[in-house]
Amino acid sequence: MNSDECGVSLTKIAIASAVGCAIEWYDFFLYGIVSAIVFNRMFFPSDDETISTMLTWTTYATGFFSRPIGAIIFGHFGDRIGRKTVLIMTLLIMGVATFAIGLLPGYETIGIWAPITLLVLRVLQGIGIGGEWGGAVLMSVEHSSHRNRGYYGAWPQIGVPAGMFLSTGCVFLITAMTSERDFAVFGWRIAFLFSALLVVIGLYIRFNIYETPVFQKMKERREEVPVPFFELWRSHPKNVVLGMGARYIEGVCFNTYSVYLLSYLTSTVKLPQSDVLAAITVASVIMIFLIPIYGGLSDRIGRRLQFGVAAIFTGLLVFPAFAAFSGPMPMPWIWAAIILAFGIVYPALYAPQAALFSELFDTRVRYNGVSFVYHFSGIFASGLTPIVMSWLLLIGGGRPWLICVYVAIVSLISTLSVALMTEGSGRDIQQDL
Repeated sequence: MNSDECGVSLTKIAIASAVGCAIEWYDFFLYGIVSAIVFNRMFFPSDDETISTMLTWTTYATGFFSRPIGAIIFGHFGDRIGRKTVLIMTLLIMGVATFAIGLLPGYETIGIWAPITLLVLRVLQGIGIGGEWGGAVLMSVEHSSHRNRGYYGAWPQIGVPAGMFLSTGCVFLITAMTSERDFAVFGWRIAFLFSALLVVIGLYIRFNIYETPVFQKMKERREEVPVPFFELWRSHPKNVVLGMGARYIEGVCFNTYSVYLLSYLTSTVKLPQSDVLAAITVASVIMIFLIPIYGGLSDRIGRRLQFGVAAIFTGLLVFPAFAAFSGPMPMPWIWAAIILAFGIVYPALYAPQAALFSELFDTRVRYNGVSFVYHFSGIFASGLTPIVMSWLLLIGGGRPWLICVYVAIVSLISTLSVALMTEGSGRDIQQDL
């Protein structure tokens, strides 16, 4: 029995999941965007700009290292006490950490305590988002039937481009209205403090959604396991590994075009910061509309096929994309490369991911399973990507071709991983119990 049959609007639940996710991802992505243009000078001052940038990316990466901690902690409670309660807790943690970053003094004011406190707050952001994603996608996936699970499961995925749009759009507007000096002094703080309003909206929405029917059924039958994380590895070790392998290309693709590219195009290619932010923002808007379309497509053709084809296209497209970024190309060509790779091809990877991962696990460990796969793989697939690419650019003599080779290899790993999975598009997860 799905939510519409119970008198609960599945569309309302899907939209609520998307809005809540967008707010959390706004907070998480905002750090990466501002890191590329402010934090290296404000919190990690050094005579060597490369060292400052690498330290900044290292702190950025800690958010990804702490995400698995949040996945394990909140995955446990999500599989024990419910999805809804955990989603409220994660939103509060993320909101407080982001707001506090907006108030944090720089290195010149409090010295070494500035980067230390920034690191702690970034870790809290990671813990918050580590528990967020799994619960948000399960609210949609577990309320839907196998006939429309890809479509409704894609709605929380809209939270990523929506959060990216909000964060890049907010920074773009502030940079347009302030001088470079004013933005570095106080302008960036406005974007972080704005998070408080978004969190209030998110909490209101989450207090007014329902627990999933499949979890309620499990609770009624008292079939919870004492430690879901241990049960996950006992019953689904192969699916955990294959899920992380499939996730590899999605995380690399996203962080290449949304985070690293901002630094590469502004620092190495010397393009205007506002132009690059605008291109990423436009790609994010396009993605918002394509994600539910791709999610619905996965219900018809199968999630493994769609994900595998998108992974191959991602690996091939990186070469002409970076040729456009690095050559004497006019700005419209650069915009076209960003929009094609990030706005059109990437959502074909990201849209079916919620349903794809949910179908790998049973209800007793599903929160743990999807959260751990997504966030543990995020360490190497997402968090380390800017560092790896900065290093590859350095040993490549300032040319990006080693970066392209790396992305191509990752696409092959992910394609093989998804090929080894069992197709779950037709599986009725209500029958797990």
